[in-house]
Amino acid sequence: MSNKPGFIGIEEHWTTHELTVALKGLPEGSRDESLAFNERGDNLIRLEDISDARIAAMDEQGVDMQIISLAPPETGPLAPAEAVTLSRETNDIAAEAVRRHPSRLRSMSTLPMAQPSAVAGELERAAGLGFVGAMVYGRTGETPLDDPCYDDLFAVAASLGQPIFIHPQIPSNTVRQASYSGFDPITDLALSTFSWGWHLEAAISALRLIARGTFDRYPDLKIVLGHWGELLLFWQDRVDSLSRIAGLERKVSDYIRSNVFITSSGMFTAALLRHALEATTIDQLLFSTDYPFQQPTQNELKLFLNEFDTDEDRSKFSRDNARRLFGIELSK
Repeated sequence: MSNKPGFIGIEEHWTTHELTVALKGLPEGSRDESLAFNERGDNLIRLEDISDARIAAMDEQGVDMQIISLAPPETGPLAPAEAVTLSRETNDIAAEAVRRHPSRLRSMSTLPMAQPSAVAGELERAAGLGFVGAMVYGRTGETPLDDPCYDDLFAVAASLGQPIFIHPQIPSNTVRQASYSGFDPITDLALSTFSWGWHLEAAISALRLIARGTFDRYPDLKIVLGHWGELLLFWQDRVDSLSRIAGLERKVSDYIRSNVFITSSGMFTAALLRHALEATTIDQLLFSTDYPFQQPTQNELKLFLNEFDTDEDRSKFSRDNARRLFGIELSK
């Protein structure tokens, strides 16, 4: 890969057959129903390939590099011991894929969130293998991401410069029943996932981390939110009122502009970009396609870049911000 302008996609998913079998084998009530989206169309075939077919798809899109991460729901719903085993196994597989394609792939680590005592150690191990960050979810079982049991995760992530991507997840069964039920099953699922519920879950998780004082304790910690900020950017006037009540050192919007990076997740809509640029700065915006769930064409990506005012801003969004945040060196 050269230093010419191009794209680094930072939310690009994969999975393994073994993980899918383990997740589908969970008892009803523990199973994540959003797993069904992995099997729509040719998604599963694309998810399970992190070699030649994926590189060919990237070439077709004009994407120079993908930072791969496990598709939802990762290993979070599994029993603690199984989560530890499969997290390590998938990280080893991803590390080998990056080794085979060093100019085209990087990876975020999968962490055994069901076993909090093992999380920081696996983050350190993965960082030693060359991983550039980690992807997590806002809740594991009934335990929220801001629970003190995960404090070591944020301490280690901050010290190692490993950004933490908070991916959307399906709401708890209690919330789904209260807020997203009463239609046919597929409409219930859609309401609670990609059309609305997923995104509120991720935004609430980020907001809870801020309210918990996480960024006061670890000012170097960086997190990433997808889908243009998971609705959080649109509500900064209101969430700023939380700062004084929660005893924070700064306004919530200040933490968002300094510690939160925002990625597109395949949503290439000019209005969303314009609002993001009003709510935060170009230096916090990152490109991603949400592969394979979204598959924009090369022409669509080029057209979207025309929405930026300068070549510098285009380069920051498409590649340079990702290089800076994830510490990616490009080959000459």
